[in-house]
Amino acid sequence: MLPEKLKTMLSDLPPGFMYLVVLATSLALVPPVLILRARAVPSEHRRIHLIQNMDNQPKFFDQQENLLFRDTRSMRPRVPGTVSRSQMIGDTHYFLGTVDGEFATTFPSQVEVDEALLERGRISFEIYCLPCHGVQGKGDGIIHHRAMVLLNAGTNGTTWVQPKSLHEEAIQDYPLGQIYWTITNGVRNMAGYKSQIRVEDRWAIVAWVEALQLSQDASPDDVPGAESLPTINNVIPGDDMDEEGDS
Repeated sequence: MLPEKLKTMLSDLPPGFMYLVVLATSLALVPPVLILRARAVPSEHRRIHLIQNMDNQPKFFDQQENLLFRDTRSMRPRVPGTVSRSQMIGDTHYFLGTVDGEFATTFPSQVEVDEALLERGRISFEIYCLPCHGVQGKGDGIIHHRAMVLLNAGTNGTTWVQPKSLHEEAIQDYPLGQIYWTITNGVRNMAGYKSQIRVEDRWAIVAWVEALQLSQDASPDDVPGAESLPTINNVIPGDDMDEEGDS
């Protein structure tokens, strides 16, 4: 029930005023409804763009003609003899893994091989390399196992090449700089990690790869006094049993 005072005020309003209020309210709701619809419903037309913010401006696209130049090409070639600042690398050993055009065989002077570097290398290896190469670097990571499941299941279009084992003789012979270069730029099916891993962390991974190879493929001659240390021989069950113990 409306109060008497409000009833009196409404009755004093000009005829048709309420219709005008309803019409104005309905018109005011139109923009929000259109905005909501435009945000929710896909459209083939370009969105309304009131504030440009330099999003649309006169410019040349790839291979577009530009009459300003004699050859009418908008894509200008590099000026002969110039080098981009991003291409200026003084210390090739640290940034490229090369010395005098050859892969480096030593770590750069900026890299101190210690326990902290190996720990950093282990962490980075497990983040970026382990999924394909496995914990020990034998090429048996979880991605390989998953790919083999799909391959054995006959999933359409599935092809797979097992990641390289870091313990292959050819890879063991890689210079340190070549391992760094491979991490940076990739090789064959392996993508490069230049944009994802910092330079110092790439060298840390190189150190960890060396540690993995040493731990899995070390020779007794590499351990001082190895001849005096006890050894564990693989015993085949049953070979050490006498005839009375056989059954």
